[in-house]
Amino acid sequence: MAKKVALLIVGGGPIGLACALAAQKQGIDYVVIEKGCLVNSLYRYPINMTFFSTSERLEIGGIPFVSNNAKPTRPEALEYYRRVAVSKHVNIHLFEKVETVKPAEKGYTVITDKAVYGADNIVIATGFYDIPNLLRIPGEDLPKVTHYYKDPHYYATRKVIVIGANNSAVDAALETYRKGAEVTMVVREEGIGKRVKYWVKPDIENRIKEGSIQAFFHSSLVGVREQEADILTPEGVVTIPNDFVIAATGYQPDFPFLENVGVQLSADGVREPVYNEDTMETNMPGIYLAGVVCGGMNTHVWFIENSREHADKIIRHIASKN
Repeated sequence: MAKKVALLIVGGGPIGLACALAAQKQGIDYVVIEKGCLVNSLYRYPINMTFFSTSERLEIGGIPFVSNNAKPTRPEALEYYRRVAVSKHVNIHLFEKVETVKPAEKGYTVITDKAVYGADNIVIATGFYDIPNLLRIPGEDLPKVTHYYKDPHYYATRKVIVIGANNSAVDAALETYRKGAEVTMVVREEGIGKRVKYWVKPDIENRIKEGSIQAFFHSSLVGVREQEADILTPEGVVTIPNDFVIAATGYQPDFPFLENVGVQLSADGVREPVYNEDTMETNMPGIYLAGVVCGGMNTHVWFIENSREHADKIIRHIASKN
């Protein structure tokens, strides 16, 4: 028999938790379904990552976030969101994956790999960190190629290619270089990305200028083999020795899931979901979007700090219907 709830939240990240806290405050019966661990995307961030935002801008539910420095670290964020979830007794089911959402006589039927739920309303707060933008080149499926950089020590003394020039790529390049890796950056654009953290940008540019880190601009990786890789540069193809490739090429939302649910996407390459900006409700009545999933392929538009307000918009609208 299906478990009945007024609200089912798909995704247990910071914004999914914010929706849960807002629902609690309004006395709305809810459950959060998360396919991984608590704040799974943050857990998969690089170990040494520092947020661009200050701690107060990462707060949810009005609960203070105190960090040692102005910019909190990944461990501090994990500690904060874990304490919020535990202290507020958030009703969250971890390591449970939503597989199907189907319209029902009233609301929706949600089928996971562990249970069946009946939900009057659904919030999709699934982020975009699970599906990397692939290179689609020969050798991308080799074990030496990763789209998820975690710890620099693993690459000590190795020859490493880092693809990209935004925050993730720059952090990976600097950290692995400082652990003794021989780092080569491959960048499509003419230089380091404009959105790179202001306290990091001079560091990477100076390392490139002095030759500590080699960089190929206006270039792309076109092939990978066990012990070498091919880079297409303005002067032609350059082959260099290589042990590992860190492809910091970005990620995208789970578009097939959104489409299967019935959420309409824009016809252009951005594939931005259609929703009401005042209520966050999609073209499917009772299905809402929250967080970075709202941006489609524009994954740099929404962050924790500017999408926290989605929770209040959604819960206010659900409460008004009730």
